[in-house]
Amino acid sequence: RVDAGGAAMEPECRVLSIQSHVVRGYVGNKAATFPLQVLGFEVDTVNSVQFSNHTGYAHWKGQVLNSDELHELYEGLKLNKVNRYDYVLTGYTRDTSFLAMVVDIVQELKQQNSNLVYVCDPVMGDKWNGEGSMYVPKDLLPVYRDKVVPVADIITPNQFEAELLTGRKIYTEKDALEVMDMLHAMGPETVVITSSDLQAPLGNDYLIALGSHRKTAADGTRITQRIRMESPKVDAVFVGTGDLFAAMLLAWTHKHPNNLKVACEKTVSAMQHVLQRTIKSAKVQAGEGNKPNPAQLELRMVQSKKDIENPEIIVKATVL
Repeated sequence: RVDAGGAAMEPECRVLSIQSHVVRGYVGNKAATFPLQVLGFEVDTVNSVQFSNHTGYAHWKGQVLNSDELHELYEGLKLNKVNRYDYVLTGYTRDTSFLAMVVDIVQELKQQNSNLVYVCDPVMGDKWNGEGSMYVPKDLLPVYRDKVVPVADIITPNQFEAELLTGRKIYTEKDALEVMDMLHAMGPETVVITSSDLQAPLGNDYLIALGSHRKTAADGTRITQRIRMESPKVDAVFVGTGDLFAAMLLAWTHKHPNNLKVACEKTVSAMQHVLQRTIKSAKVQAGEGNKPNPAQLELRMVQSKKDIENPEIIVKATVL
C-alpha cells in the first residue's frame, strides 16, 4: 500500500481490546489504547465495565457488561463484516461466562484470520509479602487454564499466576524456566513472567521478569529464546501497569517478531520511564512527607507520549 504522497505505508494493524474502562484515570482499555495508538495501531475497544475510576479509590460507581451484551456487540461487528483483527488483547475479568464468551470470539476471529495473535494477561492475583492470594473468583482459574491459555499466543502472568496455571511453585530461576516450558506446552508461543520474587543478581532493589519465546523452524525443530530482565523497584502501588505492559509488549513483539529481547527491553524501559515520571509527579502533588493517594498515582500516560513512542533503553535483557 502507498499513501497519497506515494510513500509506502505500513499495512493497517487492528487490535480488538476487551478490557475495563474508567472515566477518570488509566487502567484496562484506558491504559492500553493510547500507547497502542501512539505506536501506530488501530484499536477497537469493548469496555467490559464502565466505572467512574479504578477500585483502589475509596469510592467507585458504574456498570458491568455481561456476556450476552459482549456477544451482541460482536454480532454487530460481524453483521457489518468488520470482524477481522490482527490482535486480540484481554486483561482483568471477574466473570466466568464473560471469559468463556471471549474464548468463543477469539476462536471465531482466528477462523477469519489464521494469523491472529491473542495477547492475554491472565489476571487472577498476586503475592504480598511472599503470600499469594487471588483477587478474582476461584472458578476463573480452570477457565483460564483449560480454555483461555490454550487459544492464547502471548501471555503475561506474574509469578503467582504462572504458578496457579501450572500448579507448580517457583523457587529458583530454573523452576521459572520449567514453568514457562509448561505454559508453552499449553499453547502460547510467548510467555513473559512480568514480575517475580526471585533474587535479582543486581540486588534487592531490583525486580526480575523472565521471558520465553518458542518457535518452530522450517525444518520442524523448536527454538526457544529465553531472557531475564532486572528493573529498579519503584516504591508505590500503581494501578494499570499490567495493562500498559501487555499493550506495549503486543506492539513491540509486532515490530520485532523474532526478537523477544529487544521487544522486552523496549517494553520494560518504557514502563520505567512512565513509572518514574508518575512517582515524581505524585510526590510533588502529595507534598513533602505525605503519601500520594490513588488519584495522584494515576499513570502519567499522556505526558509520557515520547517515551512510549521511542523508549530510550534503560533496562537491558540478559539472554539465558
